[in-house]
This record gives sequence, C-alpha cells and structure tokens, in this order.
Amino acid sequence: MTNTPRRRMTDRVGASPTIVGVGAHFTGDLECGDLVVGGSMRGDAQVNGSFTLSEGARWEGEVRATQAVIAGEVEGVVTVSEKLEIRKTARVRGAVRARSIAVARGAVVEGEMVVTSGESVLHFEEKRAG
Repeated sequence: MTNTPRRRMTDRVGASPTIVGVGAHFTGDLECGDLVVGGSMRGDAQVNGSFTLSEGARWEGEVRATQAVIAGEVEGVVTVSEKLEIRKTARVRGAVRARSIAVARGAVVEGEMVVTSGESVLHFEEKRAG
C-alpha cells in the first residue's frame, strides 16, 4: 500500500463496501459501513463511512453517512457529518445537510441545503471523466 494522499472521497472507500449493483432493487432499512449504490433503494440507511450514489442510481428515503458523493437521483433526506459532494449528474429532491457541501454546476437540488459549519456552499465545475 502506498502512502500517497487520497484526494477524492471515493478513493477512501474501505476494502469491503456494501454494494447494491446496477439493476438491483433493495427495499428496507440498512445499517452498514461504506455503501456504494448503482441500482435503486427504497428505505432508510445509517452508513458508518462513505456513501456513494452512482450516476443512474436512485435513492428514496433517508440516508445518514459520514461522507457522501451523490451522482444519481435522491428523493428524501441526506444527512452527512463531514463532506457532501453533489456531482453534475445528480438530481436531489429533498433536504441535504452536511458540515461542508460542494455542488457541481449542472446538478439539480430542489430543497433545503444546510451547511452545519456555517461556510458557504462551494460550487465547482466538474472536470472528471465519467
């Protein structure tokens, strides 16, 4: 393993995340470590680590996580204790709350955004390739 610092939150995902793959549908409540969603979920989750909602994925319900990257569609409430990154492909209908929030140009957020640190929401131009 290298000691190179990791800049992206997705680089810090643990070695064994819970994965809901593309095409999978999950209904129910979930508590886990890192979580990567490529399919669709309906329910509430306590994620004790990183939460990643991939492009094309859908979440209905409430999710609480340490840090999160949203590139898919959310209908509900997202509460993050640290950093929340909302990518340009994201569509969020509901409330988001985090210590820091970064929103890519092109993302759609319909609802309340609360930054608990008191800082402003950071808007950025996404340059990463899909």
